[in-house]
Amino acid sequence: MNRGTGEEEEAANGRFLAASLTWLRLLLHRALADGPTRTEPPRTRGFRRAAATPTPVAKVTDRQLDAAAAEVSDAEAAFTPPLAALADRLGLTRFERDTLLLCAAVELDPSISRLYALAQGDDRLAHPTFGLALAILPAPAWDVVSPQGGLRYWQLVEIARPAGQSLVGSALRADERIVNHLKGLGDLDDRLTPFVERLRPGSPADLPPSQQAVADEIARTWRRPGAPVVQLAGADVPGKRLVAVRAAAESGLLVYRLPAALLPADPTALDRFARLWRREAALLPLALYLDAEDADPADPLPERFLARAGGARLLAAREGRPDPDGEARLLDVAPPTPAERARVWREYYGPGPGTDALAAQFGLELPAIRAAAAVADGDQAAAWRACRIRTRPRLDSLAQRLEPKVTWDDIVLPGAGRSALERIADQVAHRTTIYETWGFGERVTRGLGVAALFAGPSGSGKTMAAEVLAHHLHLDLYRIDLSAVVSKYVGETEKNLRRLFDAAEDGGAILFFDEADALFGKRSEVRDAHDRYANIEVNYLLQRMEAYRGLAVLATNLRSALDGAFLRRLRFVVEFEFPGPQQRQAIWAKAFPDPAPRGRLDLDRLARLQASGGMIRNIAVNAAFLAASAGTPITMPHVLSAARSEFEKLELPMTERDFAWKEERP
Repeated sequence: MNRGTGEEEEAANGRFLAASLTWLRLLLHRALADGPTRTEPPRTRGFRRAAATPTPVAKVTDRQLDAAAAEVSDAEAAFTPPLAALADRLGLTRFERDTLLLCAAVELDPSISRLYALAQGDDRLAHPTFGLALAILPAPAWDVVSPQGGLRYWQLVEIARPAGQSLVGSALRADERIVNHLKGLGDLDDRLTPFVERLRPGSPADLPPSQQAVADEIARTWRRPGAPVVQLAGADVPGKRLVAVRAAAESGLLVYRLPAALLPADPTALDRFARLWRREAALLPLALYLDAEDADPADPLPERFLARAGGARLLAAREGRPDPDGEARLLDVAPPTPAERARVWREYYGPGPGTDALAAQFGLELPAIRAAAAVADGDQAAAWRACRIRTRPRLDSLAQRLEPKVTWDDIVLPGAGRSALERIADQVAHRTTIYETWGFGERVTRGLGVAALFAGPSGSGKTMAAEVLAHHLHLDLYRIDLSAVVSKYVGETEKNLRRLFDAAEDGGAILFFDEADALFGKRSEVRDAHDRYANIEVNYLLQRMEAYRGLAVLATNLRSALDGAFLRRLRFVVEFEFPGPQQRQAIWAKAFPDPAPRGRLDLDRLARLQASGGMIRNIAVNAAFLAASAGTPITMPHVLSAARSEFEKLELPMTERDFAWKEERP
């Protein structure tokens, strides 16, 4: 087959179709000379037989037919037309191919319909039928009418069959998409476009070597006859799509993404949809990317569809899915390594600790790194902010983002607690040095992130400490209420946790799990199915905690409620105790901002109130509102009045003298 430019191919296809229509007209004229073909007996009084010949018809000789057929063959030898390619890919017989031409000819040249009516001896039969094809085309075969024959199986022709009408006498019409293909038009079938989206190709530089190796393996697999389904596993959804696009480009294919949730559940509809895709893959160089990231692993629908769809197929899922035939190829797609990311960052900022920190903290794909660097325009701090913004959208829908505003100067902790927080911050900041430069990452395959437990009573500063870390590390802080994550439905808790951790894998956030004991409590003995599934949830969380590369902070009021096996997997356990008098005095001293007008406040007296840090912050704010309403600075009566309300709200024990205040006279 000779390939030329688009205009040359269009002209060659035009010559082939013109020669084919000439050959078809000769066949019809020969049928007219021999007498009309009756495909159906008349059934109505209005039946009007067409004249045998509207004008004198010269007999068509075998030499004329042979010459016309030779012209078709010559046009096909110089250029493989869409009709020939389609017949070859779908396994059509020569008679089926000619019948398809007979059906499509009306769309290519409407004037030929008059010949159909004349050849069939009925003005009402100005359309092709199986009967006409059997009568005039070479090498007729009755299996052309079979539902398993190529024309009907691949839905190449549509049959208009009124009640009582025989199949061979029913009107045939070539499928619109097929007619467009025969004309050389390559648009995707509009019955598929509502369900699929094309994954656009990018630059080869979009893939790091580790992902390029996966793309190369996919391309090699597709080159084999009867290539199996390739499963792409891993949490890196953008990376899997980039790999798919690159593998398709290497194979000369266009890749389309189909969400598994859009597959029809009805078996008949599923089979019809799969045939339609498979037919389209014969018309265009297509690869299918079936997105089953959120599909139930126990749902066999994706595998059923892929078994029928054929061709170049990719199945994207978080983990490998069941493979009934044992033929699928499972490949893992991991995000670019820190070293691969660092090489791209160095293109913009050169080597240095800032570059290494960007590469270590944000697990972005290479195109996203280039986009963030372009926005930053040479400013590393702006690049850091751009990376944070790019990693937010997936998490914003799953957790509450807190805006960290407090610093080390705002938090009051005993020496051991503050020292533990500083060590946490240091480990997050120096992960690249330890795991990449010093080689510890080659020996450690899990637990490369930092997991910490903050244990202490309510209001003792756990959330504030997480905010301090986020502010110090310039990271987003997301609060996850585990009581909302845990579900009574089997499998839902794991699904919620999976979505959460997958969304956080890009690394731009600290995960703060509040009320951790709601899920991380001591694993129960298995007495019933509920206990078994509760333990599965805990085990799943432990696995994700070990694999997570970011900072996860777990907060609980009851350390004793946590399972010892879980505690062993935590790198830090920080105890937050109820503040003593000295700590409370320090907290009171920081509770009122400098711009707030204040009278003389007795911090020693306030420190005697048995209030936690959270209570003190609430009291300070409420006292400020009382003072603003009175139009005066904040004074002790305002603070004590607000304290009384706070104690009453929490139903804490108190005596009236704790809140009495007698102003000293000068």
